[in-house]
Amino acid sequence: MFVLIGWAVAMACIFGVFIAHGGNIGVVLHALPFEMTTIGGAAVGAFVANNQPKVLKATMKGLGQCFKGSKYTKARYMALMALLYDILQKARKDGLMAIEKDVEDPHSSPLFQKYPEVGNDHHVAEFITDYLRMMVSGNLNPHEIESLMDSEIETHHHEAHAAVGALQRLAGALPAFGIVAAVLGVVNTMGSVGQPPAVLGGMIGSALVGTFLGILLAYAFAEPLAGLLEQKVEEGSKELQCIKTTLLASMQGYAPAIAIEFGRKVLYSTERPTFAELEGHVKGKK
Repeated sequence: MFVLIGWAVAMACIFGVFIAHGGNIGVVLHALPFEMTTIGGAAVGAFVANNQPKVLKATMKGLGQCFKGSKYTKARYMALMALLYDILQKARKDGLMAIEKDVEDPHSSPLFQKYPEVGNDHHVAEFITDYLRMMVSGNLNPHEIESLMDSEIETHHHEAHAAVGALQRLAGALPAFGIVAAVLGVVNTMGSVGQPPAVLGGMIGSALVGTFLGILLAYAFAEPLAGLLEQKVEEGSKELQCIKTTLLASMQGYAPAIAIEFGRKVLYSTERPTFAELEGHVKGKK
C-alpha cells in the first residue's frame, strides 16, 4: 500500500508541476508507448541475461512481498519466543530426548502447531529443528554450533540479497537505456531534417522523453523497490539471529525464561516486546 502511495505522490508532483508550468503533456503521452517499449524491452532482456533463473525467481517473489505488509510483527516474535520457551522448557524438564519427536516431525508436533504462524514457516522450523537435533546428539559444543549458525545465516542473507542486487543493477542500467532511446530518437530526427521546424521540434521532444523515462523508472520505481526489498531481507535475518541467540543461551545453561530474554534483546526496538509483555504471553500460552 505504501509503495503505491509513494508512487502516486511522485507522479502527481512530477507531472503536476510540469502541467502547471505550461508543459504540453500530450508530447509525453504520444511518445510514452514507443519509448516505454524500447526502454522496458531492453531492460527486461538485459535483466534476464544478467541473472540466473534462481535469482529471477527470487526477484519476482521479492517484488510480490514489496506490496505486502511486513510479516515480522511483535505478535510473530512473541509467538516465536513462546515456541522456543516451550521447547526448551520441555527439554529442561524431561530431558533432550523428550523433544526428539518434535524435532523430527515439526508439522505433527503439538509444540510447533501451537504456534502455526512460525511453526508452519518452513525456514523457521528447519532452522530450529536442525540445531535442536545437534543439541540432542550432544556432539557439538556451543562455540561450534554458533560458528555453524553464523555461516548459515550469512548464506541465507547472501541468497536473499541476490534479488536486491539484481534490482539495484537494473536501476543503474535504466538511465542508460533511456539515453539509448533518446539517441535513436535523435537519429530519427536527423533523418527527417527537411521537415518543418514544428515537426522537428515534436520529434526532438519525443526523443528527450526517452531520457526522462529512463531516469524516472530508475529512481522512482526500481531503486525504491530494491531498497524496500533489502529492508525485508534484513528483517528475515534478524529473526534467525533471535533463534540463534536463544538456543545458544540455553546451551550455555541458562533457564528457558532467561534464554528467550537473550533472544528478545536481539530484536529491533520497533517490534521488540517488553519483558512484561513477553512474560505474560508465555505464561498465558502454558
